[in-house]
Amino acid sequence: MRNRVFLLAVLVLGTMLYACPPAQAAETKVVLQISDATPAKETLVLNVANNLISAYGLDHVKIEVVAFGPGLKLLFAKNPNVVRIQSLAASGVRFDACENTLAAMTKQLGYKPKLDRYATPVPAGIVQIVKLVHRGYTLVRP
Repeated sequence: MRNRVFLLAVLVLGTMLYACPPAQAAETKVVLQISDATPAKETLVLNVANNLISAYGLDHVKIEVVAFGPGLKLLFAKNPNVVRIQSLAASGVRFDACENTLAAMTKQLGYKPKLDRYATPVPAGIVQIVKLVHRGYTLVRP
């Protein structure tokens, strides 16, 4: 009798596990701040984006890189990281370019720097970060 009850319990439990697939992992949302113009910082922020995709998978992580201040240079069209930015953008990473910084740099340089084609202008980088944090993004400043 005990064996029958045990067997029945195993069958019921097995059926429940088969009928109820595991819940999808919650989506992880990360905003990466780049406000430094050093090549090491640029490389680091792109590496962090790659590492997040590798760890969580494309379908389970949303990444936004917000560039402002001197860090906006990461999103200049002639930046040496253009290929890496293109690859990350193809993986769903969004790149935000601060229009306030762009205006200040335009005034300082005497011409408007051309941005990478994957850069999305936002009015103010810091405001974009605050909005994303309010939407549940975790701020990381590598």
